[in-house]
Amino acid sequence: MDLFSRSWAALRTAVAELSDEDFEKPSGCAGWLVRDLVCHLVIDAQDVLITLVTPAEAEPTRDSVTYWAVSNTPPTGDDPLDALIVRLAAAYEEPGLLKFHLDDIGSAAGRAAELADPTLRVSTQDMVLTAGDYLSAYVLEWTLHHLDLIAHLPDAAEPPAEGLARTREIVEKIAGTAFPASFSDKDALLIGTGRRVPTDAERAELGELAAKLPLVIG
Repeated sequence: MDLFSRSWAALRTAVAELSDEDFEKPSGCAGWLVRDLVCHLVIDAQDVLITLVTPAEAEPTRDSVTYWAVSNTPPTGDDPLDALIVRLAAAYEEPGLLKFHLDDIGSAAGRAAELADPTLRVSTQDMVLTAGDYLSAYVLEWTLHHLDLIAHLPDAAEPPAEGLARTREIVEKIAGTAFPASFSDKDALLIGTGRRVPTDAERAELGELAAKLPLVIG
């Protein structure tokens, strides 16, 4: 849960440090500008708040790894929800308003996470998890979207190293095998989730794992 807080704080800080011009640059999410991704983070923060106040009595059905749905088809940006995010982001007009909204609701989500009992069972999307597992799963969300945020912003701060390492662990568990030790955590995540095409040398190192990629996690 501490890692959730550190990863989330780092991502919100990265957004706060964006210039107005940065909001019009492409993100690492297909079809989304940086402003669209930031709007998506507002929705993510709402989801965290809603989930943490939606207790469940049933036994957990998922954990921090099995929470994620996985496919091999990269998003195109044409999904109706993705298209809605673009329209919502454009409605803000001023980047400062979007920054303010994320800071406001994002801070609340962060406080709720810090106050949550990790053993509490919560419900979301017809799944039951402990709050601890739910928040641990979101380390992946924050880390991958942090990479998406800075995909075309070379001077921006990267995600915390421990968040990158933990997210790599989750992705490797989803893949059922480890990435080559020569891959940095960042490269393993970018290649593993289809955010970057491996070089010929990297593909050779991946071996049989290359055929399983990309792992589109959502």
